Amino acid sequence: MSAVMMPGKPVADAVFADLGPRIAALRAAGRNPGLGTILVGDDSASAGYIRMKQNRAADLGFGGRHVELPGDARQADLVAAIRDFNADDSVDAVLIQHPIPGHLDYEAALAELDPDKDADGAHPVNMGRLALGMSGPLPCTPAGIEALLQFYEIPVAGRDVVILGRGFTLGRPLSMLLSLKRPGGNAAVTVVHTGVPNWPDYTRRADIVIAAAGVPGILRPEHLTPGRVVVGGGVRYEGRRLLPDVDEACNAVAGWITPRVGGVGPTTIAMLFRNCVEAAERR
Repeated sequence: MSAVMMPGKPVADAVFADLGPRIAALRAAGRNPGLGTILVGDDSASAGYIRMKQNRAADLGFGGRHVELPGDARQADLVAAIRDFNADDSVDAVLIQHPIPGHLDYEAALAELDPDKDADGAHPVNMGRLALGMSGPLPCTPAGIEALLQFYEIPVAGRDVVILGRGFTLGRPLSMLLSLKRPGGNAAVTVVHTGVPNWPDYTRRADIVIAAAGVPGILRPEHLTPGRVVVGGGVRYEGRRLLPDVDEACNAVAGWITPRVGGVGPTTIAMLFRNCVEAAERR
């Protein structure tokens, strides 16, 4: 048996196709969506991600601007850049590229951001909105996984979903999103992690397994029941080498699975721009 692949690009393409008319309507109303980006330091991977997002913004005709701070920037410099974007009416959403240098406090910086301009959906206020089922920017990777499951017509409502990982950017917000009573959600969600010795007992019983631990190769074929749905959300990098949570041998056991490269990544980017367009629409 070989799993049906669920690449993220067709999902992202569908999201951008939906955004096109909405962007045109905003421009007709005199509002061109604007994305602000902040990069601290000279990490090559982070710089590459920012360039990719800026190129996509240019393709969509977005406005906005970019701020680069040196690696030895002070917390006050980062806060000043964020506050400047908060006050800029031409910017609808702001992205602080993460990670930032270790001497800076990312959570404190994020708290300075206007929650309604939060492109990543990571602000504490937006996490609270998510928990309460209120409208607001959604965390990009969880929202991308939700969109991916919907695109490939994977039933979620009432199904047993197990998320392996509890991080604040993926595991925890995804558990809230998929359990909410809304299209694409309403699942029975269990969150396990490496501190649970018998976590494979949970993944083997699941209809849908989402790996979000950031531990390369943690999910192996023996941790799955044949024919189930597997989504690889967690990755770790060694230099420029990407190491996913899902061992490649799982392809022979799963019924549906995201590819090693090009799975959740494209949908995460698409959700970033959906958040930006929705912010412009709200404003």
